Amino acid sequence: MSLNNQVIDRPISLDLPSVEANLSYLIPMAEKPINYTYEPPAGIPRTNATYQTHKLPIYNARSISENISLDKEGFAFTGHNTNLRNFYDEDEVRRVYYPEAEQLLKEVTGATKVVIFDHTLRNADQSKPAENNIKEPALRVHNDFTAKSGYTRAHLELAARGIDDIDALLKQRFAIINVWRAITQPIQESPLAVCDAQSIAITDLVAGDLVYRDRIGETYGVTYNPQHKWFYFPQMHRDEALFIKCFDSAEDGHARFAAHTAFEDPTSPVNAPPRESIELRILVFYPA
Repeated sequence: MSLNNQVIDRPISLDLPSVEANLSYLIPMAEKPINYTYEPPAGIPRTNATYQTHKLPIYNARSISENISLDKEGFAFTGHNTNLRNFYDEDEVRRVYYPEAEQLLKEVTGATKVVIFDHTLRNADQSKPAENNIKEPALRVHNDFTAKSGYTRAHLELAARGIDDIDALLKQRFAIINVWRAITQPIQESPLAVCDAQSIAITDLVAGDLVYRDRIGETYGVTYNPQHKWFYFPQMHRDEALFIKCFDSAEDGHARFAAHTAFEDPTSPVNAPPRESIELRILVFYPA
């Protein structure tokens, strides 16, 4: 199985079913955006960024899933069964789901080395920032890494694992790919939308600091561009996987950054249960 198709010029057809939804974009600003992952000291806001919503079509990509790829559009989709029973069991996630995802990424990308370095659970009902690591869906357009932080995070994670020849590894082509999956099925509330990387101009991406208690990361906020083309896979269930390219070291035409966001689906039932999902962040090293 390979979803990492050869890069060719073939725009996605937009003759697809769609919904219209409000997406929250960063408003351009003079200073560097800053977002805190925790409640900052008194007098300091959680973020200095402001956002504006734009109503856009989000196309149902299920019928074209076999024609999209990580290297061209920056995202891909496949069916994939998991033997994991409890996504909220940290030990079981690492013991069962991590090896499954590692093998899946090797098959999908042809990677020679895969390093899973973290995962995030999302469930608005169970999220308690001061008590657990479960988060709410992120309702703003963003990309998890920048041209700079892709390298710094990779170096940090490889060093933490005592891996030798880090500099040599980071000279070959590598990517950071998120594997996103529903925990319960089907997802009806706050589905995930992904932006075709081909429709994103480099000037749309704004590097901002993401402040943790022990370090500062860097992510991209995204400013509005009417050329953006958005897609989603409605009613996702636990035996399907969505891949999102958040960074690629290659600068030769491969997709590098696929922005994404949760959105309020106007077709969701009023009484829909909160979205439950898990995303893995994974370093993928391609053959030299």
